[in-house]
This record gives sequence, structure tokens and C-alpha cells, in this order.
Amino acid sequence: MTVELTVLSLLALGCLVLPLVYSPLYSKQVGNAGLMSNRDDIPAPTGAAGRGLRAHRNLIENLVPFAVAVLVAHTLGISNGVTTAGAWLFLAARLVHAITYIAGIKVVRTLSWFAGVIGTLLILSQIFFA
Repeated sequence: MTVELTVLSLLALGCLVLPLVYSPLYSKQVGNAGLMSNRDDIPAPTGAAGRGLRAHRNLIENLVPFAVAVLVAHTLGISNGVTTAGAWLFLAARLVHAITYIAGIKVVRTLSWFAGVIGTLLILSQIFFA
């Protein structure tokens, strides 16, 4: 398996783990019965729980273009120093993004989001310009 596919798999795992971080925080706000309900009549999560949910949604939104780039590069047989650097950059950036989003650290969160976009663009550059 290429480095890029390994990173993609780790990010998929991160998508599954992130709710385990913010769900207990949300449970403290609405109780276990609220979490196990249809959530039609419970308040939206606030504080770290709300930031965790938004970090999770943001990861999913940014994971789609990254995954497409990785899968297209893999299909075309493109795996080099630039694509692996892009993959590692994206993974590190998304980890920092999730942590700083939940912690409420705005500037670092925003910079890490940009770093993740750059990671995806590095992979795309090898698809279109290499």
C-alpha cells in the first residue's frame, strides 16, 4: 500500500474516532437519552462539543477532495516525494485542526486548515502537471 493510501486510511479512522471525543461532551449537555433519541427536540451542542461536531464535519468536507486526489493519483500510478509530502501534510494539518478546533484556538486552526488544502493541492499538482 502506498503512503498516500495509508494516510487516507488513517484519516478514515480519524473520522470514526472524532465523534468519540465530542459525543461524551454533548452527552453531558443533553444526557444519554438525548443522544439516543432522534435529536429532533434537543438543543445543538455548545462549547467543546459543538466545536468537535464542527471539526468532524469540516474533516469530512475536506476529506472528500483529498480522497479523490489520492485515489486518482493511485489509479494513475503517481506516488512520489511530492504526493507523499502532501499526504503527510494533510494528515498533520487535520490532526492539528481537530485539536485546535475543539480547544477553541482560532488562528492555529485556520492556519492548519490552509496547510491541509496545500497538502491536497500538492497531490493534485502531480496529477495535472507532472
